[in-house]
Amino acid sequence: MDAEITLRVDGATHRLTLDSRTTLLDALRERLGVTSPKKGCDHGQCGACTVLVGGRRILSCLSLAVAQNGAEVTTAAGLAPDGELHPVQRAFLEHDGFQCGYCTPGQICSAVGALDEVKQGWPSHATPAVSDRPALTRAEIAERMSGNLCRCAAYDGIVSAIEEAAG
Repeated sequence: MDAEITLRVDGATHRLTLDSRTTLLDALRERLGVTSPKKGCDHGQCGACTVLVGGRRILSCLSLAVAQNGAEVTTAAGLAPDGELHPVQRAFLEHDGFQCGYCTPGQICSAVGALDEVKQGWPSHATPAVSDRPALTRAEIAERMSGNLCRCAAYDGIVSAIEEAAG
């Protein structure tokens, strides 16, 4: 069954008619030509498809586009309006937080989301006590980014980039 939806992607509004079984990832890549989120595993295991929806990170391969009707979707490409790099993007460049670059857009969106979670005081599995405000240690960053795989193993640069971007 087809459904009509509206998505605001990287600041632009799009009306789409698509099969109600279409994932957000497929709607972005195949219908809108937004190639920043990548199709890695298509099972929610690698994080290459991570985008921000309403400021929160999600795996776009596991989310139906119709469930995001009316949502504000931000990809890594949309984090840099007017050509100015987002602090996380700049830090990834400075700390060599990428090698082949395939997972980088998902890593960057996940990092932006993770930093916002820390800012809001959300604990993770690595937070010593749920009542504590999370400290952004390397272990905390690694835990929060554990859903994003890098087959080139650029993890040290990724963690260093996130530390720098956090200030």
